[in-house]
Amino acid sequence: MIAFPNNLPLVRLAEGDCLAFEGAWLVRSLVSAARKAGYPQWWLSEHVAQSVTEFLRTEHERPVMAATQLEEAVQSVLQVIGYADIGQHFSIGRPLVRISLVDLAQEAGAGYELAFFELLRGRLEEALDSRAPHLELSGLEKCVKLLRARKIWSRDCETLQGEIVSFAREHTSLTAARRDVSFSLT
Repeated sequence: MIAFPNNLPLVRLAEGDCLAFEGAWLVRSLVSAARKAGYPQWWLSEHVAQSVTEFLRTEHERPVMAATQLEEAVQSVLQVIGYADIGQHFSIGRPLVRISLVDLAQEAGAGYELAFFELLRGRLEEALDSRAPHLELSGLEKCVKLLRARKIWSRDCETLQGEIVSFAREHTSLTAARRDVSFSLT
């Protein structure tokens, strides 16, 4: 028998991709649906996600679940607790896409900022083309130190950090104007 992470099924998306279920993915999808339904700060997203996650862990016996089945389960929970309007907007979408800025800096090589920005542009385009609703760019400070070949943070590090943030915002804002997409930098 194959053991899946945390005893949770894989989720088969409409395109056929099978992805590991993550509670944070469900929370982000619930927050997005709530925002579309007119609840900008809906406080029950995490509670609903925990309930659905526990249901999947204990009651769902198959190793793979179609995204449509997951959506129906969440919509059912939302209807029971009196938030059917959020359920009408709910779609599991695609999970978070993580981009390691440190990996890109290492790939580009110390001091090769132009190569880094070209790699970052390519990864952002790939992530946005995947229709992921949220991008997480991680390792900003370490990335800047690698690119500047510095052990200690300096003024030129601050400048490069601002350039990376602006670059990421610019490239994601074009897509965000057409569909719901956000990114975070850590």
